[in-house]
Amino acid sequence: MQTKTSKSALFPYVLWIAFFVIAPIALVVYYSLLDLHGNFTLDNYKAFFSSVYLKMTLSSFWYAFLITLFTLLISYPTAYFLTKTKHKQLWLLLIIIPSWINLLLKTYAFIGIFGLYGPINAFIEVFGFDPKQMLFTDISFVFVSVYIFIPFMILPIFNSLDRLNPTLIYAARDLGASAFTTFRRVVLPLTMDGVKSGIQVVFIPALSLFMITRLIAGNRVITLGTAIEQQFLVTQNWGMGSTIAVFLILFMVIIMLVTGQKDKGGRVR
Repeated sequence: MQTKTSKSALFPYVLWIAFFVIAPIALVVYYSLLDLHGNFTLDNYKAFFSSVYLKMTLSSFWYAFLITLFTLLISYPTAYFLTKTKHKQLWLLLIIIPSWINLLLKTYAFIGIFGLYGPINAFIEVFGFDPKQMLFTDISFVFVSVYIFIPFMILPIFNSLDRLNPTLIYAARDLGASAFTTFRRVVLPLTMDGVKSGIQVVFIPALSLFMITRLIAGNRVITLGTAIEQQFLVTQNWGMGSTIAVFLILFMVIIMLVTGQKDKGGRVR
């Protein structure tokens, strides 16, 4: 009886996965095998391995790597100091609240900030310098992306640090380990699951950015996300757009497997 009940309880989840995960992926794979006239072909996959798309893929990975790296370098120390504050949950909430704001609104806000008549250029002009065009550059794109992804990186790292058993740190210091050695040999390994989760939630979306890329970077940055958008909405080549999406899904699966978590001890339960 219990077995039948458990199977019936799983049915809605299986149905959800079938309709909203498996079916869309199967549809994308199906369209990737069609040309502009709806005929079966493998030319889309051959085209993906051309120099143009390979260069675009490497560019996407490079920008995703930079965004993830800078986000991690800012988020880990921030999460660490948050765990040492008195009202850590309140400070964490204040960091998370900006992520509730619509992404498009935040992007347009940065367009105003980085614009020729924005506050940054107004501040520069005070010192006698000419205003500079800060939009449509690699730096502005990475900066805005890092700002948007910081809360998503901080949250899993904060949870890992907050659950860390402090007696392990005290033991390491009692045994003569320096602060850096304690961090390298005790704190970092035991919070690596949080770091991996943060990398997943930043690196994977960073690969497929297209709205921020268009509005902040213009045509200076071309990623897999912007390529998919262009193939579907501009050239109307659904087959090539689906092919890029198939490889993007494969990249995401590989990243998730590489950064898969292995539970470690040393946490307060």
